[in-house]
Amino acid sequence: MTYIITTEIEIQQKSGANVNTAYDTTAMENAELRGISKLNLLSKHNWVDNLPTSADVKAILSDYISSFVAIEAINYDMSGYTSRAEAESMITVLRDGMLMNQSILRDKKAVTFITEHAT
Repeated sequence: MTYIITTEIEIQQKSGANVNTAYDTTAMENAELRGISKLNLLSKHNWVDNLPTSADVKAILSDYISSFVAIEAINYDMSGYTSRAEAESMITVLRDGMLMNQSILRDKKAVTFITEHAT
């Protein structure tokens, strides 16, 4: 299923095979909306209303949002993972990727470049 910015398959790949299946499509859609809202506020740019058509920019946005949703899916119930440490390590890796993308998307020069050249 495709959401506003990301896809369900990308979320599932990042949350891993041991994620609780009760964290379903509705939960993922709601988490995506929360992630988009936070990203819009952090970057001071509404990405949904001004969604770039460039594949490069879409990939950055999708990576950020799918990582956010995957973290929420892992946090929902860590009991399916081989250990809590495994789940926490996955969250750390996803968070680090989000922080890298966040630094790009918060940079006003990058946002200006994206909005002016990535159509």
